[in-house]
Formats: sequence, structure tokens, C-alpha cells
Amino acid sequence: MNKVFDELANIFSKNGFSLFMIGSTSRDYLLNKEIFDYDFVSDATPFDIKKFLNNNELDTTFERFGTLKYKYLDKKIDIVTLRKEEDYLDSRHPNKIIFIKDINEDYLRRDFTINAIYIDKNYNIIDPANGYKDLKDRKLRFIKDPLISIKEDPLRILRAYRFIKEYNLSINDNVLKILKENEILLKNIRKEKISEEKRKYEEVLKRCTTN
Repeated sequence: MNKVFDELANIFSKNGFSLFMIGSTSRDYLLNKEIFDYDFVSDATPFDIKKFLNNNELDTTFERFGTLKYKYLDKKIDIVTLRKEEDYLDSRHPNKIIFIKDINEDYLRRDFTINAIYIDKNYNIIDPANGYKDLKDRKLRFIKDPLISIKEDPLRILRAYRFIKEYNLSINDNVLKILKENEILLKNIRKEKISEEKRKYEEVLKRCTTN
């Protein structure tokens, strides 16, 4: 059980919405690892959420993308509305976002199967991409065609390298080749985002050395 998730999921439920663990939060929970990043998704839109969460602790900078940052119990949390995306015109952000209610649509916009493991308030696992199996088998797989996914967001190349290191994952040789051949696309990503991803990789290295 996780106090941050339990309390927030209860707040969302009382207001008629669902909250799910996703991404690194669900991975680390399932692996019994310490949770450093709190990533949640919900069927509530930013407009809905602002009605019942403390607005003084909400960062609404990216609400047009369905993303809110929230501070709760001294933890920094990302809360993203379930959505589907169309056209990545700037190699990072989708040109069009549609808020939805269905996890079976939301997961299709994600990069890797291990990033599409949803855990609900009762700790039931909802796993449309079979990411939990891949996590247990230590495999990194893209949800859709790797080249398409990378062209949508080249930062996924660096994320792939980080996940391989952090979770000791294997990756298909052909997919690894695609990653390396397309590293040139990282020039389309803002330097700040590259630096942030490199920082996360360095943190992973430190934790791996310590453990």
C-alpha cells in the first residue's frame, strides 16, 4: 500500500473520478522498490481536478496537455488525464489531444509496455499491453512500431537506455539498432529536456551503484 496514492485515490473517488498509478510508480510498486516519482492518471480533466484539489498546490502550466503537477504530503506528483493524441508536429508534443475515459485507448499513446501498467485504488492491475509480464521477464518492448514511436518523440531513445539500465532489461537487437540509428533525431529536442533525461540517467547509475 502507498499512503500518497491511497489518500489521493480516495479524494478522486469521493468526487466521482478514478485515479490510477502509471509509469515508474506502478513499476516500482510492483517490484517493491522505493517510489521516487509519482505518476498518476485519471478520467478527471484538469478543469474537474481544480474543483476539488488545493489550488495553492497545483501547477497548471501544462493543463492544455492534460497534465497537472501537484504537491501532496511533501511529494511532487504528476496527474495526467486519460487521453489520445494525434500528430506530433514538433517531435515532442502532440498537435491534438482528446480527453477520454477508456484505458484501452489511453495506453496506445504510450511508448513502452512497462509504461502502460495501470493500478487502480484497490491495487488491481490493468495491463492492456502485457507490460507486467515484460517487467517480470525483464524485456523492453515498444507498444507500437519502434520507428514511429521514436519519430513521435525522439526523447524515447534516451528513456529506453535509462529503463534498460534501471531495470536490467533486454531489448531486441533490431530495436536497439533502430535506437542507435536514430539518435540524430535528438537534435530536435530542447536541450533542457535532454539535460533532464541525462540527469535521471545519472540518478539511476547512483542508485545502481549504491544497491
